[in-house]
Amino acid sequence: MPMQAKDIEDLIRETFSNAAITITDLAGDGNHYAAEVIDESFKGKNRVQQQRAVYAALKGKMDGSHGELHALALTTKVPE
Repeated sequence: MPMQAKDIEDLIRETFSNAAITITDLAGDGNHYAAEVIDESFKGKNRVQQQRAVYAALKGKMDGSHGELHALALTTKVPE
C-alpha cells in the first residue's frame, strides 16, 4: 500500500522535530515523492550523512521491493 505525504512527514518529524519539511507527490500516484528537509542538526555534516539520517528516520519504509515508499528524491539543507 502506498504511503501518504503526511505519513512520510510524520516519520521524518519524529527524528527532526524542528525541521522545515516539504513533501511533494511527484507523479500523483502516491509512490514517487520528493522531500526537502531543512534542519540545524545537519550543520557540519556532509550531504551523504544528512541524507542517511533522513533515510534512517523512515524506519525501513524504503527497504527492498516490499517497502511502502517506492521512490523519494531527497534534498537536505542547513537553515540559512
